[in-house]
Amino acid sequence: MRPVTRRLTEHHAARSAATRAQVLAAVTRMLDSGESFTQISVQRILEEADVSRATFYAHFRGKTDVLVRLSDELRESLLSLGRQWDPGAAGDGAERFTRFFTDIVTVHRAHQGVLVALREAAAYDAEVGDFYTSGLEGFDEIVRATLQAEQAAGSAPPDLDVAAASRIIVWGGTQAIAHHIATDPGDGDAAFAREMGRIWWYGAYRRPE
Repeated sequence: MRPVTRRLTEHHAARSAATRAQVLAAVTRMLDSGESFTQISVQRILEEADVSRATFYAHFRGKTDVLVRLSDELRESLLSLGRQWDPGAAGDGAERFTRFFTDIVTVHRAHQGVLVALREAAAYDAEVGDFYTSGLEGFDEIVRATLQAEQAAGSAPPDLDVAAASRIIVWGGTQAIAHHIATDPGDGDAAFAREMGRIWWYGAYRRPE
């Protein structure tokens, strides 16, 4: 590629990235201020982001696409936390789970507006619903794999139904976290993380026989 062409390409890519970031930041601000995603129109996004309609549609298929992109990096960060969990690591498993859920609650609080919008849109938009479900399924797979490994090693009880336990603690836990953040200003985060840690650890990973 010739130097001039390369510079033009790089300049265009930088401008496109800046425009996408501008739109994503605008929607994040609106959601964080309490606006409902359902009631946010594309026109409202154009005004908040200060971009034209043609520019918006050159980068996004619609407002649902904006929400999915906002949620994608967040989903990956949560899945990354899950992949780091090692039930067999040294130390008190319940305490380690407490720290894990402290991190999870912190991430959820920091992105509450986007997560509320994601759950809201998932109820009526198939694309968002599939995206939201795939994220939970990915976390479910991670937890199920760790439970299976612990059961095979003789650490988790042999009568544990791994699939059912994973489904309950992942899907039920997600709802519990969402409700906690919606109803608690933050004073109860430490107690919530502690109880979640013990319920997961003693309810599945190290259930008394």
